[in-house]
Amino acid sequence: MSYYPASARRMGTISLSIGSSGNQDRCPGPLPATKLVIVNARAALFDLYGDHLRSRGGRASVAALVRLLAPLGIAAPAVRTAVSRMVRQGWLVPARLSQGPGYEATSKCVRRLDEAALRIYRVGTITWTGRWHMLVVEPVRERSKRERLRADLSFLGYAPLSETTWIGPRPSAELDPILNGESIRADRFEAVLDGDPRTLVARTWDLDGIGSAYEEWLVQATNLVDGLPRDAAAAQVFAARSRLLHGWRNFLFRDPGLPSELLPPGWPGEKARLYFEREAARLLPAAAAFVDRNLTKP
Repeated sequence: MSYYPASARRMGTISLSIGSSGNQDRCPGPLPATKLVIVNARAALFDLYGDHLRSRGGRASVAALVRLLAPLGIAAPAVRTAVSRMVRQGWLVPARLSQGPGYEATSKCVRRLDEAALRIYRVGTITWTGRWHMLVVEPVRERSKRERLRADLSFLGYAPLSETTWIGPRPSAELDPILNGESIRADRFEAVLDGDPRTLVARTWDLDGIGSAYEEWLVQATNLVDGLPRDAAAAQVFAARSRLLHGWRNFLFRDPGLPSELLPPGWPGEKARLYFEREAARLLPAAAAFVDRNLTKP
């Protein structure tokens, strides 16, 4: 169950060279990434815990969860099924609350929510040292385990150079808990590229596809927000903001958060990010009031 010993985990420095062959194993992501419709209760629960409940103790009664997801068109049985699944997966644990039986985010869940929040609500400019963080993981034979690792590393901003070698613009604090939780051993290196880093980026990440997804998301998000009545009820605002957030959160699985110097001029993600931050902040007071009212109901 242990990791490589400390002597084998020490950070090394290597140099990368760009060859002539293209990388056919670009960083994957759920497609399409711009859907503003929340398709399942589990995704809605992650959004709810991350955007509202994390700052309110990370817990809520079952009745409150059902009430809060109702404006999204998610029925009570689907909420309860999703909660049970998240408990089995280690994201939630039962909690006895004054309002009745409920569920609390686990430390594993909190780490994931915090990692996501740092990327959803980026503050300031992301600095880059010019070095890459590289992982060489042991081969994983079990398919489900391999798919989980691939999804987790993609979420953290890594892309595969080969089946066992991954690269990202920076290390992640969530990396060790993920590898330890799956009992996967890995060497990690600080890598210096011998060549133009933008060439590596173009080979490794589908920036054209990600950029187009941002443009599509911005059109859908603008239509969603502009469609809200001026006197919209708090439940309507909560639902619209939740859909806005859900569509934006999907980019965490596609966009590695590359520093600006590695992105093409006029990167669509920046315009989309500014719109999301402005509208998410503007809609927050009404959405938060809706959450607070439903959390305190018996």
